[in-house]
Amino acid sequence: MNYFDPKVLAGVKTLYLKSRFVVDGMMVGIHASRAKGLSSEFEEHRGYAQGDETRHIDWKAYAKFDRYFIKEYRETTNLRAYLVMDCSASMRYASDGLSKFDYGSVLAAALASLMLKQQDSVGVITYSDKIEQMIPPKAAHDHLLAILKALEDTRPQGATATAAVLQDLAASLKRRGLIILISDLLDEPQDVAKGLKQLRARGSEVIVFHLLDREELEFPFKSPCLFQDMEADLRLLADPQAIRPAYLRALRSLMDRYRQACVAHQIDYSLFDTSVGLDQALVRYLTWRQKFRPR
Repeated sequence: MNYFDPKVLAGVKTLYLKSRFVVDGMMVGIHASRAKGLSSEFEEHRGYAQGDETRHIDWKAYAKFDRYFIKEYRETTNLRAYLVMDCSASMRYASDGLSKFDYGSVLAAALASLMLKQQDSVGVITYSDKIEQMIPPKAAHDHLLAILKALEDTRPQGATATAAVLQDLAASLKRRGLIILISDLLDEPQDVAKGLKQLRARGSEVIVFHLLDREELEFPFKSPCLFQDMEADLRLLADPQAIRPAYLRALRSLMDRYRQACVAHQIDYSLFDTSVGLDQALVRYLTWRQKFRPR
């Protein structure tokens, strides 16, 4: 099975299974054992209590004292991550397979699972023209269920105000961390760049995953179409072939402005066609993780 194929994932019912397929597929290509111990180190022993995981038992101590002891560890990383997920109406768009929101949700869920495996704290924020939900970061493995529920309960709707949300987030965060923005960025690049700049000014690392549908990227329409704005009551009847060159120029300009703004503020930017497998996004994150992980 191609774990990363959006068409395959579209046939899977729950977000948990979708993210599990993606994470399992990623783990096939890497040695998970290398990740063990990176985020914690041994601190002390304590007596075994019912319910403790047997994998934490110190068998050498048992052989010496004929008693069960649990190895306890302390965190050596202070990474706190927020997955900031756009849930405005335009994220509903889907020409084939997963919608932009569904694609982003699987990506967010997979990232959350990977970070929790590394014992990092991760939370999720969903937003439209305001913050809709905020699940604070935690490092507990069962915290993944709260993140998945928040994403599954969300229905994309309303207008978007990415810039204002990022500025509010920058003002409210008390600790620096990692901000992963997942959005189609159908907003004003100059305003969004201000919000991203404020996050960076407060010491947070930022990754931007820019999601667009293949039809948005290629504009393949042939016959006269009625185009409708998904976030406003605007309609336009037009000949696609006549407006395609201007549309593609405007789209390239939009993407270039976002890319340049991110480079200027040392932000990791990735553009994704939602018909393309999620492995590229995950490899991008893991590359960042290896480079910037606090020691």
